[in-house]
Amino acid sequence: MRAVISGYYGKGNGGDEALLMSLLQMLPPQIEPIVLSANPNQTQQRYGVKTCPNRSAFPILQTLRTSDIFIWGGGSLMQDVTSLASPIYYAGLMALAQKKGLKTIAWAQGIGPLNHPFTRWLTRQVLLGCTAVSVRDYNSAKLLSQWQMNPLMAPDPVWALNSKSVPGLWDLPAPRVAVNLRSHPQLTPQRLAILTQALIDFQKATNTCLLLVPFQASQDLEIAHSIAAKLPGFKQIIQLEDPRELKGLFKGVEMTIGMRLHSLIMAASEECRCFALSYDPKVKYLMEEIDIPGWELSTLPDDPNVISTAWLEYFVNGEALHKDRIQSLKDRAFMHQEILKQVMLK
Repeated sequence: MRAVISGYYGKGNGGDEALLMSLLQMLPPQIEPIVLSANPNQTQQRYGVKTCPNRSAFPILQTLRTSDIFIWGGGSLMQDVTSLASPIYYAGLMALAQKKGLKTIAWAQGIGPLNHPFTRWLTRQVLLGCTAVSVRDYNSAKLLSQWQMNPLMAPDPVWALNSKSVPGLWDLPAPRVAVNLRSHPQLTPQRLAILTQALIDFQKATNTCLLLVPFQASQDLEIAHSIAAKLPGFKQIIQLEDPRELKGLFKGVEMTIGMRLHSLIMAASEECRCFALSYDPKVKYLMEEIDIPGWELSTLPDDPNVISTAWLEYFVNGEALHKDRIQSLKDRAFMHQEILKQVMLK
């Protein structure tokens, strides 16, 4: 059986690449994947799979004609905060696959925010036409239940992604703290300046090696360089292409200060303490689910000393998730694999 996999792939986003690798890791061996990618050659070389350009209509139509299954491959594909174009694009592909008679799966989705009536209607229509649906958080499941749907709910698949050691990591000075910030309207120049000063104060107090970890170079790298230029102690910007190495990085880190959802999931799953800076409901949901301390960026304290003191307190006295809790999250994340197996039997 051939499965077309659609997601935010080939854009250099570590979280979405980790979702793709998690899906490929869980895909039954009888299913041959064809990944729609913004960078098909890179995706093919990195994962050893067949690919198709994700914006080329004729190749996509040809691929759908010769396939059996269509999969939304995880993440927040159906949300209209970034733009209206994104949900329309992904829903359009799903609707086209359904019209052509493919079995369709909305896999490990985080649905929303959906602020426009049209995108809410569109999302509901394509989900109602799916053969199977799984979501990664309670709020997505709650929304779908209001639409008379009963999706499988399980933790984000990246909890279950196999990690890989990072060459040279253990040669860096210890203790190590990872920092992931991304560009976003809520991360104003003023807030970035406050966080940078807080990191400077935190490093002076702890003598830690700060690892600045961009998950998507186009949105994270400039911020990482701006912070690194001001830090007084040892620091390193670490860019990793392999999602397994990106996850494995956090095995050698004492604490992570993260904005991106998957920086926190990867860190928590590798027994690293996490402090969140939430810019999106999905990060807030994770904070609530596994009791991660942090702030929403909209309510970030305007005093760097308050922030650095909170980080210092957590660095000294905070605890990582218990191993049993981590194992439970990993085991339950594999529930997303079950719907892939079930669809094969339908």
